[in-house]
This record gives sequence, C-alpha cells and structure tokens, in this order.
Amino acid sequence: MTNYNLEAISISPFSKNKPQQVIVLCHGYGGDGKDISTLAINWQRFLPEAIFLCPNAPEICAVNPQGYQWFDLSSDKEELILEKSLIVEEKLNTFIDQILNNFQLEPNNLALVGFSQGCMLSIQIALKKKKQISCLIGYSGKVINQKHLSDNIHSKPKIFLMHGANDTLVPPTHLLEAKEYLVKHGLKIKTKMFKDCEHRIPVEGGSLGLGFLKKNLL
Repeated sequence: MTNYNLEAISISPFSKNKPQQVIVLCHGYGGDGKDISTLAINWQRFLPEAIFLCPNAPEICAVNPQGYQWFDLSSDKEELILEKSLIVEEKLNTFIDQILNNFQLEPNNLALVGFSQGCMLSIQIALKKKKQISCLIGYSGKVINQKHLSDNIHSKPKIFLMHGANDTLVPPTHLLEAKEYLVKHGLKIKTKMFKDCEHRIPVEGGSLGLGFLKKNLL
C-alpha cells in the first residue's frame, strides 16, 4: 500500500485490473472516509475499472471527536474560513497528486465527489486545478468564497450539484447561488433539488451521481 499524506479507505477496482479511473470521495463535517465509502461500495460494480479513495480529513472534528473536519467552523468569518480552506486544499491536492502518480493516471481520469464541507472543498480544488479533472459531483455544499475562486479559475470540469430542499445546515439557497455563479463563469453545470430531503445524500442522489460518472468518466 502506498503511503498517502491522508489516511484513506481504498476500494479496489471491481475488475481486479489496474485502475483506469480514480474517484475521490470527501466526507462532510464530523464524518470520515468510512461513512462516505458506502457510496463507493454502491457504485463500484458499475464502474469496474475505477479505484475509489475516501480520505479522512486531517483534523479531528471540534464538535464530534469521533469524526474529522476539513476546516474548523467555530468562526463564521469568511476570511478565516477561506484561510483554513486554503491550508487543507493544499493537503488534499497533494493526496490527489500522490494517487495519480501512483497509478500513472492523468487528471482527466479523476472525478471528485464531495458531501457538505467535502463538497465545498471539492468545488474549490476542481476549478483551481491547472490540469482539468474529468468531473465533480457535489452534495449539500456551496462555493466557499466567490471572489477568491473568480481570481483562480483555471479549469472548467463538468459539475453536478445536488441539495436537499429542507437542508437547515447548509441552506439550499447555496445551490442556486453556486449554479448562478458557475454558469456566469462558463461552467457546464447540472443541478438537482430533492423534495423533503434534509442534510444528507438520498438514494436518488446516489443513482444520479452514478449516471453522471458513467457518462463523463468512462
């Protein structure tokens, strides 16, 4: 097993062959690689040549010591959140580069999937990458800082953002703002709002995500 800079759950290709695609799944605030790996387990036989990696965020979560956080949310000051997100962005980018080097794959063989805080980080990373990744699926997230991102967009991967209409943790208005923002910057974006859904990934969200990956990554 290669040493990565982040602890991660790794789910090998269903085909047992050398991976042709990499899918990195980033958990939400207070979660871990294990809980988002259920998506990967549901998807793996439909994407038989893909390896799935579900890293733990680098920090123990302030409110749930059993889980992890990508960045601290104790302050809602935008500058502070951006600053913290940039530190962890570098760590996650290193992790992604290590994986691509390890399997000798290009960024266009990579998809990012993120939930909540993992989605926020994935959007920021995907658009700032100098070499474009294949695509991005984001559940229940938002753009961390529009001004910062506008100054640093280097890539325009295909994006699918989904959100629960009853989400009280990350209000669904963030989906609409992100859509408007991304379209304005010339990105191709699909969105889906789930009725009667709170801050979670519904079954339909998993199957729509899978369809999007099959279409864009294979």
